[in-house]
Amino acid sequence: MARDVQITVDCADPAGLAAFWAQALGYRLQDPPGGFESWEQALEAMGVPPERRNDASAVVDPEGAGPRLFFQRVPERKQAKNRMHLDVRAAPGLQGDARMAALEAEAERLVSHGATRLRRYEPAPPLGAGHIVMADPEGNEFCLD
Repeated sequence: MARDVQITVDCADPAGLAAFWAQALGYRLQDPPGGFESWEQALEAMGVPPERRNDASAVVDPEGAGPRLFFQRVPERKQAKNRMHLDVRAAPGLQGDARMAALEAEAERLVSHGATRLRRYEPAPPLGAGHIVMADPEGNEFCLD
């Protein structure tokens, strides 16, 4: 039986990281619970104190096909390289110069939203199509593939 998957990210600023990944993936912030026009209104009604209102945030695929990304605040900072990372498929079906140009354009767009470019790997046929390693605003590595 297939399972739904949620990807959970430990971070310092859940709202900020959720906003970045919504931009990166074409996702949207998850809607507040029914009966509330905003998360602020919902959290106020739930009695969540203001200093705890950025403890978590989530983004969802507007088409409902991709996994939910959940961001939770933790006290410690990122310490080392990720053991698991996301590949953002920014050039599906493209090869060679066209592929790398599409990846470069996406890297530039994401840098404007707070990402950091780390490394570019050139195509190395037959198996290596080329990719760009990036980091989100909190330093979590991901690849533009």
